[in-house]
Amino acid sequence: MKGRRKADLQTLDLFAAADDGDTVVLSTTDWLAALERLADAGLLRRLDSALAAFVAAQDAEAGPALLVATAVLAQMEGRGHSCLPLKALAGDPNQILAWPKEAERLQQSLWEQLPGRLADWLQALRRSPVVRVVQPGTVAADRGQPLVLLDGAAPLLYLRRYWNYERSVAAHMAQRTAADAVALDEPRVREWLGRLFSSSAAAANAVDWQKLACALALRGHMSVITGGPGTGKTYTAARLLALLFATAPDAAQLRVALAAPTGKAAARLKQSIDSSLLELKEAVGRELDLEALVKRMGAARTLHSLLGARPDTRRFAHHAGNPLDVDVLIVDEASMIHLEMMAALLQALPPTARLILLGDKDQLASVEAGAVLGDLCRDAQQGHYAPDTVAYAERVTGQSLPAAYRATGPALPLAQHTVMLRASRRFSGPIGQLALAVNAGDAPGAMDLLRAQTLSGPQAELWAREGGEVEAVVRSAVQGRGGRASYAAYAERLAQRGQGGFATEAEHQQWVRDVLAAFDRYRLLCAVRDGSWGVAGLNRAVEQALQAQGAIRKEGEWYRGRPVMVTRNDAQLGVFNGDIGMALPSFADPARLRVYFLQGEHLHHVSTARLAHVETAFAMTVHKSQGSEFEHTALVLAAQGGNVLSRELVYTGITRARQAFSLWSEAPGLLASAIASPTRRSSGLLRWLAADEQS
Repeated sequence: MKGRRKADLQTLDLFAAADDGDTVVLSTTDWLAALERLADAGLLRRLDSALAAFVAAQDAEAGPALLVATAVLAQMEGRGHSCLPLKALAGDPNQILAWPKEAERLQQSLWEQLPGRLADWLQALRRSPVVRVVQPGTVAADRGQPLVLLDGAAPLLYLRRYWNYERSVAAHMAQRTAADAVALDEPRVREWLGRLFSSSAAAANAVDWQKLACALALRGHMSVITGGPGTGKTYTAARLLALLFATAPDAAQLRVALAAPTGKAAARLKQSIDSSLLELKEAVGRELDLEALVKRMGAARTLHSLLGARPDTRRFAHHAGNPLDVDVLIVDEASMIHLEMMAALLQALPPTARLILLGDKDQLASVEAGAVLGDLCRDAQQGHYAPDTVAYAERVTGQSLPAAYRATGPALPLAQHTVMLRASRRFSGPIGQLALAVNAGDAPGAMDLLRAQTLSGPQAELWAREGGEVEAVVRSAVQGRGGRASYAAYAERLAQRGQGGFATEAEHQQWVRDVLAAFDRYRLLCAVRDGSWGVAGLNRAVEQALQAQGAIRKEGEWYRGRPVMVTRNDAQLGVFNGDIGMALPSFADPARLRVYFLQGEHLHHVSTARLAHVETAFAMTVHKSQGSEFEHTALVLAAQGGNVLSRELVYTGITRARQAFSLWSEAPGLLASAIASPTRRSSGLLRWLAADEQS
C-alpha cells in the first residue's frame, strides 16, 4: 500500500521516497505550497504561483500538470513569451524554465512527479473547465476560460489575453497584406521611382533594396522595412512618402502621422524624415511641395500619445469604434512594440490606412510579451518573393531580383510586403564589424576585434576590459578615455553660467540646449538594474564622483544638473515613458529648478514638483536606450545578469554607438556567453498568419 508523508517545504526536498520505500503522494494543497516555495526561492514570481492557486480554486480536480503548466506559462509571459510550447514542457523543460544551474536537481525531482508524455499533459489540460481547447481551423466555444490550448502537432498554451492579442494581430496583418488591395498606375510609379533613387545600384548590377521597399509598400496597406543601423530605414520612408504624394489620386487629402514607442525615438524619426524630404527638393522640382508636406505631418508622437492612453488603465481613446484620423502611419523602432500594443494599434487604424513599420529585427524585443517585428521578419533575409512580386518589381524598378530571394514554393503574402535593407552607410568601421560578428554569433571574432582595438590605445573606436573594479567604469564615465566623449563635457557646460547670469531668455535656452546635447554624447548602458554593476549602483557612483569633483551639488532628490528618465506616461504634462530631461534653473526664477526636455526642436519644461515618476539617468538599461544613439556608448555587463545577457542585448548596446564603444565586464567570459545565447521568444503569430493567409 502506498503511503504518504508530509512534504518538506522548507528545503523543497518534496519528492524523495519515504524511509519505508513508499511513494510520496502530494495533494493539491501540497503542490500549491511547493509553487509558493519556488517563488520564495526566486525560481517563479509571486504572480505565477498566485495564478496557479486561482486555477485550483476554479477547478476542484486540478492536478499537478495543470498547476505547473499554469505557473510556468505565467512565468514565461513575464519573460516576454506569448505562449508555452507544450512539447518542450514534456520533453526538455530546461529549454523554457530558464532556472539557474544550481536548481537543476530540484527541477529534475519535480519533473519526476509530472507526466513524461506530451499526450498526458494534453489530457490534463483538455479535461479542465478552465482551459478553452481550440483545434486548428475551428472556433471553440468561449466560456471565459482563463487559459487557451491551441491543439495540434505542436500544441501551445496561452493566457487568454495573449491568445486574443495574437489572433487579432494575425487577422489584421493578413487583411492588410492582401496583394490586390491597392490599384496602381505603374508607369507613373516607375517614373517617380527613377527620380527619387539614383541609378548607381542598377549600374553596379545590384539590388537597390530601398527602391524595392518603396515599390512593394505601394501594393498594400501594410509594409515592413527592416535593417540594421545606417541602412537607411527613415531615408527610405521619406522617399516612400514623396512617392505616395506623387502617385496617389487624392494626394492633397492624405493625412500622415509619425510615431514611435518612445519620445526620443519619435523626435529622431521626425527630424530624420523632415531632413530627408527637404533633401529631395531638387529631385521633385515644383511638382511636390515638400515644405508643405513637412508642416502637414506635424510632430511625431509616442504610440501611447497617438492612441490616447488613459491614465491607470489599459484602454485607449482610439480603437475600432473610434479609429485614428490618418491615411498613412509610419512607426519607427518597431522592435520595441509588444504584442498588446500592436493589437491596439492595428485595431485603431482604419482598414484603408497604410501602415509602414520600420525597425531592426535583430535588436532586443519589447520588455513586455511578444516579439512582433522579429516574427514578421523571420524570413526577411531570404526574401521569399513570389513570381508576381518579382515581375512587378522588375516592371516598376527596372531591376531583377536574384534567384536567391525568390520563393521556391508557396509564398506567404506577408513576405511580399517585407524588405530587408542590407547595406549600412554608417557602420562600415570597427563598430559595424563588431555588430556583425555579434549578430552572427561569432564570439571568437568579436573578442579578437575588441582585443586588437584595445591594444591600439584608449583612443580606439572599440575598447574593452573584462574583470576589475567597478570604480574604473565610473572614472571612465566622468573623465573619458583617449579624448572620447564622456560626462566631462556635460559637467563643463553645466558649470558655464554658475547659478544664473543670463541676459536674455534666448541665451538661457541656448545654454539648456548645450547642456542637454553634451549629456547626450555619452551614456552608460547596463544589462541589469540592481547591484553595483547595474543601473542603480552606477547612478549612485557617478553622482558621488561628479559631486566629489564639484560638478554637481546633491543636497536632496533634486539638484542642478540631475538627468532624469520618465518612467510613466503623463499626457497632461506632455512627457512619456523613456523621455530624458535635465533639472536646471529656470530663466524667470534661477533659484527654482525645472526639468527641461528637448522634443525635436522644441524645448519643453516641467516643474520638478509635478514629476513624480522619474529616475536618475546617468546609467540606463539597454532596453531603455532603444531609439537613441550616442557618440560614445559604454556597455556594462554584470555577473548577475543571468538570462538577461543575450546576443540581442549586446548587439543593441553596440549599435547605440556612433563613434566609440566601450565594453566593461564584471568577469571574464560574460561577453562570449551572451553572444552564444540568442533570445528565442515563444509565439504562435506566424502559425496564425499562415492559417489566415491561406484561408
